[in-house]
Amino acid sequence: MTEAEQDQVFTDAMARFGGGLARIARAYEADGDLRRDLDQDIQVALWQSFAKFDGRCSLSTWVWRIAHNRATSYVMTRRRHMRHRWTSIEDVELAAEDPTPFERVESEQAAALILSIIDRLGPPDRQILLLYLEGVAAAETGEIAGVSPDAVAAKIHRFKSMLTRRFALSGGIR
Repeated sequence: MTEAEQDQVFTDAMARFGGGLARIARAYEADGDLRRDLDQDIQVALWQSFAKFDGRCSLSTWVWRIAHNRATSYVMTRRRHMRHRWTSIEDVELAAEDPTPFERVESEQAAALILSIIDRLGPPDRQILLLYLEGVAAAETGEIAGVSPDAVAAKIHRFKSMLTRRFALSGGIR
């Protein structure tokens, strides 16, 4: 693929999947500045990957696979770096004063709860649920994640059941 073709495929992919890619970055990184870095990293990895894209899978499958692989690598790298990170008391106090997602408007509370749950998941389950939330079909999600469509459906069913129980127990978001 020539660089011009690579640029065109990237431009088309960003027009089609840009919003979803930004949501993936948000799901993997809460800090705004770091999220922008991750979003850019995903875009760079995607652009670079198109040099090898041969069309053996759909563009959608390729984009989601690259994005989730890059985001997963990012999380693993950050986790290794954060193990021994120290902070000052001033930073801790400032962090405690920041508004939480639950202090925002009610319409954002359900999304914040879902994202907080997804944030605790390991990369394979996180990938499946984020693709589900993006409306990617179970068969394509299975292809991207390397599992069967039945396994995808089972994980999505468990997630929905868990959310239903969570909202029923709390009487909704408060």
